[in-house]
Amino acid sequence: MANKFTVDSGYMWLGLYFILNLSLTLYNKIVLNNFKFPYSLTAIHTLCGSVGCYILYAMGVFTPAKLGDRENLIMVMFSVLYTINIAISNVSLHLVSVPFHQMVRAMTPVFTVMISIIFLQKQYPRKIYISLLPVVLGVGFATSAEYEFTYMGFFLTVLGAVLASIKTIVTNRVQVGRLKLNPLDLLFRMSPLAFVQCIIYAHVTGELEKVREFSSENMTYNLAWTLLFNGLIAFGLNIVSFTANKKTSALTMTVAGNVKQVLSIILSVIIFDYAINSTNAFGIILTLFGGGWYGFVELSLKKNAAQLLPTTITSPTNSMDDKYEHTSSALTDKQLLMSEKREVVV
Repeated sequence: MANKFTVDSGYMWLGLYFILNLSLTLYNKIVLNNFKFPYSLTAIHTLCGSVGCYILYAMGVFTPAKLGDRENLIMVMFSVLYTINIAISNVSLHLVSVPFHQMVRAMTPVFTVMISIIFLQKQYPRKIYISLLPVVLGVGFATSAEYEFTYMGFFLTVLGAVLASIKTIVTNRVQVGRLKLNPLDLLFRMSPLAFVQCIIYAHVTGELEKVREFSSENMTYNLAWTLLFNGLIAFGLNIVSFTANKKTSALTMTVAGNVKQVLSIILSVIIFDYAINSTNAFGIILTLFGGGWYGFVELSLKKNAAQLLPTTITSPTNSMDDKYEHTSSALTDKQLLMSEKREVVV
């Protein structure tokens, strides 16, 4: 059995995901104070992803897979999902308070479980459901404040959380399903499409014209280099995120996103002198505890599945959750329930 802490392990990629995600979140807060154009900033991210992937392709780091018309259509639809997810999230932020937005986004793991059960016919052990409770409740406490929202804002915020779940699930399936795309290959195909869509959206909303006016008066070399470095971090995060998603699971990534959200609050307290009360502190501790508990449960169930099914050969591209998600919760009671794994086609 391979050592779970090898260089190419899912745990290492998940750790890198935490570091880069936190770095980009805090860096974006700094950048957007001077460059208040979120869709244009996202376009810079996707442009850096496009150029970076092309350079790596030219260097022979990866070889793009040959896809048919149906698979190429999937890539287009995936890029649209990626762009719409960002758009809905940003629009909803204008209609609801930040604490309310974060509280609803904390429900993303729940939506991930619901979608996986309904559409992918997955089954999760009971311990997984229980371990999600402190994560979701903890983010609610950590972001507790006066929740202000409109009905349209409420609808768009919930829709954004659902889309985030769908995007994570589709990302996992594109990489471990029939397509089995390399993370760089996926980013190579998605980034140019997402870049064009971000530019179109920025143009339709009038943001692109504001960027032109801002650039003609306020653009400096320091700001240009800051935006470029921000795009390079986003490029690195995309590679790490896709790789971690491939080597772990969709549910693990959504739980990791919730824990990252709370860690960003902690760093905001340290860096930006952000004030928190006792309720927020309790929520932070609860979320971190829940994230650790979920990781422990996941690792324990994976070991149990390996012990109970010693002859099962699992593809190295399969996620950690997929080793036990398709068996019933009876595995936790040491009963052997054989079920044929389904291959989910995106």
